[in-house]
Amino acid sequence: MRLFLFLALIFSSVLSFAQNKKLVVLGDSLTEGYGVAKEQAFPAILEKKITASGKKWTVVNAGVSGSTTASALGRLKWLLKSKPDLILIALGANDGLRGLKVEESEKNLAEAIEFLQKQKIPVVLAGLFMPPNYGKEYTEKFKKMYVHLAKKYKVPLIPFVLEKVAGNPKLNLADGIHPNEEGHKIIAETVYQELKGLL
Repeated sequence: MRLFLFLALIFSSVLSFAQNKKLVVLGDSLTEGYGVAKEQAFPAILEKKITASGKKWTVVNAGVSGSTTASALGRLKWLLKSKPDLILIALGANDGLRGLKVEESEKNLAEAIEFLQKQKIPVVLAGLFMPPNYGKEYTEKFKKMYVHLAKKYKVPLIPFVLEKVAGNPKLNLADGIHPNEEGHKIIAETVYQELKGLL
């Protein structure tokens, strides 16, 4: 009898997990959680927030340090094997930090969005800003890239995923670029507030 109950419990848990919808966060080191434990990175915190709201979603952290927008399409083709229900694209930071042409970054993101829309998978875009030391023209161009893509493809946009975190020494690691544990908590809340209506 105990064995039956134990097996029934396991089956129930597996079934419950299988019924969870899947949100994949495609990103770079900001998503991966550079410098913090994986469970302290914003995708893991986001999953806890969604679960606490009573919704059954699994959030997959598909962040790879150093990734640029050029990797988006290829990675998405592989990630689609896991059959996601929603994808958040949070790429572009490394493009900007390397001073890559905004036109190229926009082209890469456009290809990724078009691919997902052809697959009929909802996509959300996470916007990023560049520091002013890259020059006003580049900074403005970079910021507008996300707005332009969101309007063109009619996809939801998180205006600035690092809102309230970027530039605050208390919320970032010593490198001044990557969020610390407290910073990731704020990012998770920012993302949750923008996504909750879509879940």
